[in-house]
Amino acid sequence: MSMALSGPRKRAGLKLLGVGMLLALLSGCQSSQHALEALSSSHGRHVTVVTDSPYPLVYSPPRQGAGSLRLRVYIEGDGRAWATATQPSLDPSPRQLLVAQLAFNDPAPSVYLARPCQFISASGCQPEVWTDRRFSQAVVDSLDTALTMIKSQQGNSHFELVGYSGGAALALLLAAQRNDVTQVQTLAGNVMPAQWIQFHGLRPLASALEPLDYQNRLAQLPQRHFAGEDDRIVPTSLLRAYIKQLEGTCAEAVTLENVSHTQGWEQAWQQWQDQPIECLAMNSDQIVK
Repeated sequence: MSMALSGPRKRAGLKLLGVGMLLALLSGCQSSQHALEALSSSHGRHVTVVTDSPYPLVYSPPRQGAGSLRLRVYIEGDGRAWATATQPSLDPSPRQLLVAQLAFNDPAPSVYLARPCQFISASGCQPEVWTDRRFSQAVVDSLDTALTMIKSQQGNSHFELVGYSGGAALALLLAAQRNDVTQVQTLAGNVMPAQWIQFHGLRPLASALEPLDYQNRLAQLPQRHFAGEDDRIVPTSLLRAYIKQLEGTCAEAVTLENVSHTQGWEQAWQQWQDQPIECLAMNSDQIVK
């Protein structure tokens, strides 16, 4: 998939598809894509596709340019990776648009960024992309390409990443591999994929990266992680184990009552989204960016 472009976009090698061509590509993802289009449109936004990356990515930029130094990017969760316990889904698009809703309701300049192959069908979109390889370097590279493209368009200098569920691990991996992420917040975050797999008794993921493999980098990153007390998919014990590895750094954990993996996040996030991370509020001039 490609389009002939001119000017800076061609030099950057980043090709975007408008909504019209996006619709032509979304065979098999129509229902989820239409729901995302409708939600985006109701907030005065549009949906675009980045194709020049290892896997195609759907995202929705702010209604207007960022107009600020830092742009908040919401990274989607794993979506519907599996149809059954043993059968991969043919369409990994999330059935609930919780993350998109959080992004669109955010008064700060924000972007909704889907995971590879969600809401779109392409030749490279094979089930292993959203199952065994969901935390692979190729997936990180796709998101990295998207962030670079977004930055060139929006004019921001830094990012705040907000990762939901499996998107939390990818937010941390991106922060560890880039130099322009100033803080990360996670919601119901799978921050330790290997331990999460072990907790649920699943087989190991091929080519999965672990955020704590970049522990030295993450120790310098202001971060806050939210866990729902009623979450049975990503248990609070996973977050406690992660925080313990970063003890003494700028890593804050918050456990929320009456919040499960999918319920209660809109109200909780509205309360917390703009509160400064504690270590930044107390000691911001000493945090290494």
